[in-house]
Amino acid sequence: MKTRRFTVRLTMAVAMAAGFLGLSAPTASADSVVSRIDVYSPSMDRWIANDVISPAGGGPAPTFYLLTGVGGGEDGISWFNNTGVRDFFDDKHVNVVMPVGGKFSMYTDWNADDPVLGRNKWQTYLTKELPAAVNARYNTTGVNALGGVSMAGGPVLDLAIQSPGTYHAANMWGPWGSPQWAAHDPLINAEKLRGTALFISTGNGLPGPVDGINSLAMAAGVVPGAVLEGITNMCTAALQGRFGQLGIPATFSFRPEGTHTWGLFEADMRASWPMIAGAIGA
Repeated sequence: MKTRRFTVRLTMAVAMAAGFLGLSAPTASADSVVSRIDVYSPSMDRWIANDVISPAGGGPAPTFYLLTGVGGGEDGISWFNNTGVRDFFDDKHVNVVMPVGGKFSMYTDWNADDPVLGRNKWQTYLTKELPAAVNARYNTTGVNALGGVSMAGGPVLDLAIQSPGTYHAANMWGPWGSPQWAAHDPLINAEKLRGTALFISTGNGLPGPVDGINSLAMAAGVVPGAVLEGITNMCTAALQGRFGQLGIPATFSFRPEGTHTWGLFEADMRASWPMIAGAIGA
């Protein structure tokens, strides 16, 4: 591999029809190329880094956007840093784009600037600015998928709701309970996801081998994310029930173990890949 310098935990695939980039120098590799590109966001008036895995050749490829958790990857915790995505996608004909930024943002457009987080227009960036830049720089088919974990799980559904056709595979929206909150609620807007290929997964909050947690830590009860994954499990069950009421097809995976860990996230990403690949022609 050469190196150059998409809740509920959820991985979602959807078809997408649909700037200037900063790029550093390459180093040696085999099948795929790893790049870090900087994409200017007019809506947020700043440059945003993105780690990209792209196939070495073979013609145009679809694109899989992967979003991370609450730190937005700015804390060094991300798909790129904490999983084996580089090896997993090394021989696959797909562009994988992992934005670095958006901590605590829920990857949405906020109504107003935040005194700490600044201007957040992540819906605009992820549905308009970034895809346009990626399609201009890389050899893409214009067909996209979107995946996300933890903080990004709900937002990947919302991004598909807010921007139909883009992805076929505190002060954010005003006061709690306002019409804008309802407009971004996947349970309320589930019907808008009909026709989108969906893979939605969760652990149950009980630690297991999939987590990759030290056995001594488990024995001592030091299990990060156990309660959080338990809540995630309940949210996923509610979403499954809503989809069932409406007759919306989706793949739900409820694991008999698993806490809110990167071991679990990666296992579910790998499990979802055949469905995602089929949805976007990868």
